Amino acid sequence: MIKLLNEKLLTTFNFGIVGYFVWIYFINLYQITNVFVGVIRELLTLPFLLAQLIFLIVGVIYFVKEKRKRPLAVFSLICLLICSIITIWSFFR
Repeated sequence: MIKLLNEKLLTTFNFGIVGYFVWIYFINLYQITNVFVGVIRELLTLPFLLAQLIFLIVGVIYFVKEKRKRPLAVFSLICLLICSIITIWSFFR
């Protein structure tokens, strides 16, 4: 599976997942109650939670094995790690 994944694809997925959770944060911050937005949020939250953990593990494994690392890819992994910590922390407050 890791052979199919390159840094550009991993970076895109990482930023996509982080972007989704930032979008969720702003929806809650501004209390947007549109029905369509609520349906999309309910349908995508669980898959993105699972993808967040999976891509965090795959990203760490990929960067441990990879010798060359692009700064943008490392930054996306750090953003995903911070997003994962905040997301998991939000369940316990």
